[in-house]
Amino acid sequence: FVDDDYTREEMKMVWETRKILHHPDLKVAATAVRVPVFRSHSESINLETESPLTPQQVRDILSNAPGIVVEDDPANNVYPMPLYTAHKDEVFVGRIRKDLSCDNGIALWVAADQIRKGAATNTVQIAEMVVENNYF
Repeated sequence: FVDDDYTREEMKMVWETRKILHHPDLKVAATAVRVPVFRSHSESINLETESPLTPQQVRDILSNAPGIVVEDDPANNVYPMPLYTAHKDEVFVGRIRKDLSCDNGIALWVAADQIRKGAATNTVQIAEMVVENNYF
C-alpha cells in the first residue's frame, strides 16, 4: 500500500489515465482486486457525502452499526476477504479511504456471504422488523 491506503496498482491506474488523457488534474478513483472466490460477494463502493468525512469518522460510524464488522488495517494486510466472510451473517467493511475522484468522497471495500446475509439472514431480519413494527 502507498499513501492514503491505495495500492501501487490502483495508483498506477490513476497516474496512467491522467498521462494518457493529458489531464494531470483528472480526478480518478480506482480499486484493484484479485479473484477467484468460492463464495461471498465483494464490492468496491465509492460514496459521496454532503459534508466531508474523514476515513476515521467513517470507521467510527460503521463500527457502531449493527451487523457490520470493520476490518481496516491495510498496512498489516487486514481487510475483508471473501474467503473469510463465508458462512457468516455480518457484512465486513475495510480499505476505508478518501476517494481521490471527488472532494466529499469515501472509497471502501465490502465483502459478505451472499447466501447468509444476502438471502437467509436478511429474510429473517425483515420478518422480525415487520412483526416488531406491526406492519402486517
